[in-house]
Amino acid sequence: MAVPKLEMRPLGNTGLKLSSVGFGASPLGSVFGSVSESDPVASVLEAFHLGINFFDTSPYYGATLSEKMLGKGLKALGVPRSEYIVSTKCGRYREGFDFSAERVTKSIDESLERLQLDYVDIFQCHDIEFGSLDQVVNETIPALQKLKESGKIRFIGITGLPLEIFTYVLDRVPPGTVDVILSYCHYSINDSTLEDLLPYLKTKGVGVISASPLAMGLLTEFGPPEWHPASPELKSACQAAAVYCKEKGKNISKLAMQYSLSNKDISTVLVGMNSVKQVEENVAAATELALFGKDHETLAEVEAILKPVKNQTWPSGIQRS
Repeated sequence: MAVPKLEMRPLGNTGLKLSSVGFGASPLGSVFGSVSESDPVASVLEAFHLGINFFDTSPYYGATLSEKMLGKGLKALGVPRSEYIVSTKCGRYREGFDFSAERVTKSIDESLERLQLDYVDIFQCHDIEFGSLDQVVNETIPALQKLKESGKIRFIGITGLPLEIFTYVLDRVPPGTVDVILSYCHYSINDSTLEDLLPYLKTKGVGVISASPLAMGLLTEFGPPEWHPASPELKSACQAAAVYCKEKGKNISKLAMQYSLSNKDISTVLVGMNSVKQVEENVAAATELALFGKDHETLAEVEAILKPVKNQTWPSGIQRS
């Protein structure tokens, strides 16, 4: 049986087509444990070889280490720049948040140098709920539009946790100004609230990247890292679901990945990877979904276990002024 190629999905009105599985490069910055110098390059090569064409990073991840490592990996590909799509971010740094026009304008030059690129495809304001949303509307996005005109970036995006930040900004900027949103932890088995926003985003012509299908480690056999902000109730329900899957000989992470991938209105599911093994597992989950469809039986059982905590999120900073 021929193995199906990773599906390519359109990203809003950008004209870009992204692989349904996206390569989240935050782990390359040793965010989830240390990574050797050779792993990032091998992971990026394997991802591209298996059909992943979208790579996402930020200067915040590993205090610029993720961008540098991704840059090395992309350089090692040795393919034309047009064959892969790169997204990085601005506004969030190791030193803190700064969404000023001056800082984000400087930020792109620093990122391009670390990534060893002449331009990035998508430049995103990172975790805007921690800044002033009005500053993002009135100062940051106009600065990014100038960068677009200069050719250093092709498209503009915004990212964050609370879903209401997206409507707040999109309702206040001219249509077509913001091309992409990146939402995380809102389209996975335990929380599917992003679904309610998809029709609105479609009317705005905005592409949708959904990150963290494993809910930052909640939907894994190992469980979340200690700093995870979920409630004890949510953590224990996810742990019970993971144990249930394991007893049935199933893997909760694969199930979660397939759940997220099955919504075609989401352009790409972004998942953190820092090893060839992780790349292969994520692509295999997508391939298996394309060949055999979802495991409805196990999914129904897991959804029943998680029902008491469904759509329970955790707080994140929001400022209006």
